Amino acid sequence: QVQLVESGGGLVQAGGSLRLSCAASGRTFSWYFMGWFRQAPGKEREFVAAIMWSGRSTYLADSVKGRFTISRDNAKNMVYLQMNGLKPEDTAVYYCAADSAGTNPTRSDEYDYWGQGTQVTVSS
Repeated sequence: QVQLVESGGGLVQAGGSLRLSCAASGRTFSWYFMGWFRQAPGKEREFVAAIMWSGRSTYLADSVKGRFTISRDNAKNMVYLQMNGLKPEDTAVYYCAADSAGTNPTRSDEYDYWGQGTQVTVSS
């Protein structure tokens, strides 16, 4: 059984930082990418960042480049999203996801498994 559990969300002032964590369990050997997506109220879910489960490649949305960093610890089956320089427009529910297709890590429909999400709220 595959399970993804996010943590680390919260309320932070603009300019502040948060580190999101995603604890993964299950068939992790079959995963190609691990991704972070976010969804703000009234908006569609959007890509934030992705990392190869067994490689070095990372991908970041243009809106977060220079501010967010994605990393992983395979030994602990953990994926992290370090968020610095947070802005009010970063406010959303952030989801961790696992992809076994390995085709396009920015597409949400490529991901097979999703966590329950963690709320990030950035006040101005």
